[in-house]
Amino acid sequence: MTDVPLSTANELNEFLSSVERRAFKRTVYAVRDEDAALDIVQDAMIRLCTSYSERPANEWPMLFQRILSNATLDWFRRQKVRNALFQNMGDLEAAVEGDDHGDLDLLEILRIDNGGTEGAEDSAQRTEILAIIEEEIGQLPGRQREAFLMRYWEEMDVSETAAAMGCSEGSVKTHCSRAVASLAKALKARGIGL
Repeated sequence: MTDVPLSTANELNEFLSSVERRAFKRTVYAVRDEDAALDIVQDAMIRLCTSYSERPANEWPMLFQRILSNATLDWFRRQKVRNALFQNMGDLEAAVEGDDHGDLDLLEILRIDNGGTEGAEDSAQRTEILAIIEEEIGQLPGRQREAFLMRYWEEMDVSETAAAMGCSEGSVKTHCSRAVASLAKALKARGIGL
């Protein structure tokens, strides 16, 4: 990014600042490890800067989502190889070490502002419901979770999501439909109607 004009560099910096938090949260959902998620997001940002900074700014969101998805898949591939090596060497304990995922509020960015008229009981109930929804999203299969988050969290349309995930629009619709059905069933079972 050394030969990029200052105005483009500033615009790219603004773009990355606007997506970094959501990208981190989405990646934590996928890999269940905050340190790994941070590394993946930083790697994706670096790849965007070094390889695509000259592209028009309106292409950056799709490029970044695709790079982030690929970086996450690469991480899983490396983990699979690493875990296979550990198993083959009889060192399985080392592979499982550090399995604590921490206590992350995955929906903290969903701030609901109703002018301060919400009572303490309503606020507590809303917080509890969001925690349950967060937990249930985390239980979705990987591709369903990825499609669901892109469509409904990132607010990407079907074609953008398909391009970012490297699959067809029909697959995105299927993944989203299954995710919504699973979430609705799980939440209903927990006494929450949406």
